[in-house]
Amino acid sequence: MIRLRLLGAARDRRGATAIEFCLVAISLLLLVFGVIEFGRVMWTREALQETAIATARCMGVLNSNCAAGGVYSASATTSYVERVALGWGLTIPDSGVTLNPSATCGGVAGFSQVTVAYTFQTVASGLSLPASGMPLSATACFPNNS
Repeated sequence: MIRLRLLGAARDRRGATAIEFCLVAISLLLLVFGVIEFGRVMWTREALQETAIATARCMGVLNSNCAAGGVYSASATTSYVERVALGWGLTIPDSGVTLNPSATCGGVAGFSQVTVAYTFQTVASGLSLPASGMPLSATACFPNNS
């Protein structure tokens, strides 16, 4: 009697589709979440680059957001970086901003250079990103207004 039940259970195919779906769904969900996180990293990297470009230009043309009375101001420029990044949804600490109002870019002197650093944190735990986050940075130069 027990043997017949075991034999009948081995031949029963009900639920096989559900098990196959679970096996495929796990792989598919991992792929989808991986693609989403990769997209978030690329978007964050682009937001950092756009922030650096806007700030370098602000420094170069001595915009009122980056200059007090027509004179470059590091504190005003750092605040500008943080405001622009916040517009992109990123919080940049003061330590993540490097400003150089008299840089040499591409072998040519007389540029304003901005480097913005940020640590990307994933929302999908278990991906192959380090627990401390992924460091991202962007640098931009703009010729100084003479």
